Amino acid sequence: MQWSIKTYKELTKDELYGLLRLRAAVFVVEQDCPYQDVDNKDQKALHVLAVENGEVIAYTRIFNPGDYFQETAIGRVVSNPKYRGLGLGQELMRKSITFIEEKNIPKPIRISAQTYLKNFYENFGFKQVGIEYMEDDIPHIGMIRK
Repeated sequence: MQWSIKTYKELTKDELYGLLRLRAAVFVVEQDCPYQDVDNKDQKALHVLAVENGEVIAYTRIFNPGDYFQETAIGRVVSNPKYRGLGLGQELMRKSITFIEEKNIPKPIRISAQTYLKNFYENFGFKQVGIEYMEDDIPHIGMIRK
Protein backbone atom coordinates (compact mmCIF):
# COMPACT_ATOMS: atom_id res chain seq x y z
CA MET A 1 0.00 0.00 0.00
CA GLN A 2 1.35 3.41 -0.94
CA TRP A 3 0.23 6.60 0.84
CA SER A 4 0.60 10.04 -0.69
CA ILE A 5 -0.54 13.61 -0.14
CA LYS A 6 -0.84 15.68 -3.29
CA THR A 7 -2.23 18.90 -4.63
CA TYR A 8 -4.84 18.67 -7.38
CA LYS A 9 -2.22 19.42 -10.03
CA GLU A 10 0.09 16.69 -8.70
CA LEU A 11 -2.56 13.97 -9.00
CA THR A 12 -2.14 11.65 -11.96
CA LYS A 13 -5.13 11.06 -14.19
CA ASP A 14 -5.39 7.52 -12.81
CA GLU A 15 -5.32 8.77 -9.20
CA LEU A 16 -7.98 11.39 -9.90
CA TYR A 17 -10.15 8.84 -11.67
CA GLY A 18 -9.63 6.36 -8.81
CA LEU A 19 -10.54 8.78 -6.03
CA LEU A 20 -13.63 10.01 -7.89
CA ARG A 21 -14.62 6.39 -8.56
CA LEU A 22 -14.23 5.50 -4.86
CA ARG A 23 -16.21 8.54 -3.71
CA ALA A 24 -19.03 7.73 -6.15
CA ALA A 25 -19.05 4.04 -5.18
CA VAL A 26 -19.44 4.82 -1.48
CA PHE A 27 -21.19 8.19 -1.17
CA VAL A 28 -23.54 7.89 -4.16
CA VAL A 29 -24.10 4.17 -4.76
CA GLU A 30 -23.54 2.46 -1.37
CA GLN A 31 -25.23 5.22 0.63
CA ASP A 32 -27.92 5.67 -2.03
CA CYS A 33 -27.39 9.41 -2.02
CA PRO A 34 -27.44 11.18 -5.36
CA TYR A 35 -25.57 14.44 -4.89
CA GLN A 36 -23.04 16.59 -6.73
CA ASP A 37 -19.74 15.10 -5.55
CA VAL A 38 -17.64 16.94 -8.13
CA ASP A 39 -18.01 20.32 -6.42
CA ASN A 40 -15.16 22.49 -7.78
CA LYS A 41 -13.42 22.23 -4.40
CA ASP A 42 -10.96 19.48 -5.33
CA GLN A 43 -8.76 22.07 -7.03
CA LYS A 44 -8.17 23.83 -3.68
CA ALA A 45 -7.70 20.66 -1.61
CA LEU A 46 -4.77 18.54 -0.62
CA HIS A 47 -5.59 14.92 -1.40
CA VAL A 48 -4.59 12.13 0.98
CA LEU A 49 -4.82 8.75 -0.67
CA ALA A 50 -3.78 5.14 -0.22
CA VAL A 51 -3.28 3.07 -3.36
CA GLU A 52 -3.06 -0.72 -3.51
CA ASN A 53 -2.43 -2.51 -6.81
CA GLY A 54 -3.34 0.63 -8.75
CA GLU A 55 -6.65 1.11 -6.90
CA VAL A 56 -7.43 4.00 -4.53
CA ILE A 57 -8.54 2.26 -1.34
CA ALA A 58 -8.68 5.19 1.12
CA TYR A 59 -9.01 8.89 0.59
CA THR A 60 -9.69 12.25 2.17
CA ARG A 61 -9.14 15.87 1.32
CA ILE A 62 -7.71 18.68 3.43
CA PHE A 63 -8.56 22.37 3.08
CA ASN A 64 -6.75 25.44 4.33
CA PRO A 65 -8.81 27.88 6.40
CA GLY A 66 -11.32 29.72 4.25
CA ASP A 67 -11.22 27.26 1.34
CA TYR A 68 -14.18 25.22 2.62
CA PHE A 69 -15.00 26.30 6.17
CA GLN A 70 -13.60 29.25 8.08
CA GLU A 71 -11.35 26.71 9.83
CA THR A 72 -8.96 24.12 8.40
CA ALA A 73 -11.11 21.22 7.19
CA ILE A 74 -10.97 17.51 6.47
CA GLY A 75 -13.64 16.01 4.24
CA ARG A 76 -14.69 13.17 1.93
CA VAL A 77 -13.25 10.62 4.37
CA VAL A 78 -13.77 7.29 2.63
CA SER A 79 -12.40 3.76 2.46
CA ASN A 80 -13.01 1.02 -0.05
CA PRO A 81 -15.62 -1.45 1.27
CA LYS A 82 -13.33 -4.38 0.33
CA TYR A 83 -10.71 -3.09 2.78
CA ARG A 84 -12.90 -2.15 5.75
CA GLY A 85 -12.16 -3.61 9.16
CA LEU A 86 -8.39 -3.33 8.66
CA GLY A 87 -7.92 0.01 10.43
CA LEU A 88 -7.57 1.92 7.17
CA GLY A 89 -9.95 4.68 8.30
CA GLN A 90 -7.95 5.25 11.48
CA GLU A 91 -4.70 5.37 9.51
CA LEU A 92 -6.26 7.80 7.04
CA MET A 93 -7.35 10.18 9.80
CA ARG A 94 -4.00 9.90 11.62
CA LYS A 95 -2.13 10.77 8.43
CA SER A 96 -4.43 13.69 7.67
CA ILE A 97 -4.18 15.17 11.18
CA THR A 98 -0.42 14.58 11.37
CA PHE A 99 0.08 16.35 8.04
CA ILE A 100 -1.91 19.36 9.26
CA GLU A 101 0.14 19.49 12.47
CA GLU A 102 3.53 19.00 10.77
CA LYS A 103 2.83 21.70 8.16
CA ASN A 104 1.60 24.07 10.89
CA ILE A 105 -1.71 24.56 9.13
CA PRO A 106 -3.81 26.61 11.58
CA LYS A 107 -6.13 24.82 13.96
CA PRO A 108 -8.88 24.12 14.82
CA ILE A 109 -9.89 21.46 12.30
CA ARG A 110 -13.56 21.28 11.32
CA ILE A 111 -15.40 18.32 9.80
CA SER A 112 -18.97 17.72 8.75
CA ALA A 113 -19.42 14.17 10.02
CA GLN A 114 -22.14 11.67 9.32
CA THR A 115 -23.78 11.36 12.72
CA TYR A 116 -23.31 7.61 12.99
CA LEU A 117 -19.51 8.18 12.89
CA LYS A 118 -19.47 10.52 15.89
CA ASN A 119 -17.61 8.04 18.15
CA PHE A 120 -15.06 7.31 15.41
CA TYR A 121 -14.13 11.00 15.14
CA GLU A 122 -14.21 11.54 18.91
CA ASN A 123 -11.35 9.01 19.11
CA PHE A 124 -9.25 11.61 17.23
CA GLY A 125 -10.16 14.46 19.57
CA PHE A 126 -13.09 15.92 17.62
CA LYS A 127 -16.01 17.31 19.64
CA GLN A 128 -19.52 17.96 18.38
CA VAL A 129 -20.47 21.59 17.85
CA GLY A 130 -24.05 22.59 17.20
CA ILE A 131 -27.01 20.37 16.50
CA GLU A 132 -27.55 17.60 14.01
CA TYR A 133 -28.52 18.69 10.48
CA MET A 134 -29.38 17.02 7.22
CA GLU A 135 -26.86 17.15 4.39
CA ASP A 136 -27.85 15.36 1.18
CA ASP A 137 -30.60 13.55 3.17
CA ILE A 138 -28.06 12.04 5.59
CA PRO A 139 -27.86 13.16 9.28
CA HIS A 140 -24.62 15.07 9.97
CA ILE A 141 -23.00 16.95 12.84
CA GLY A 142 -20.33 19.61 12.89
CA MET A 143 -17.22 18.60 14.80
CA ILE A 144 -14.10 20.54 15.81
CA ARG A 145 -10.63 19.38 16.89
CA LYS A 146 -8.61 22.09 18.65
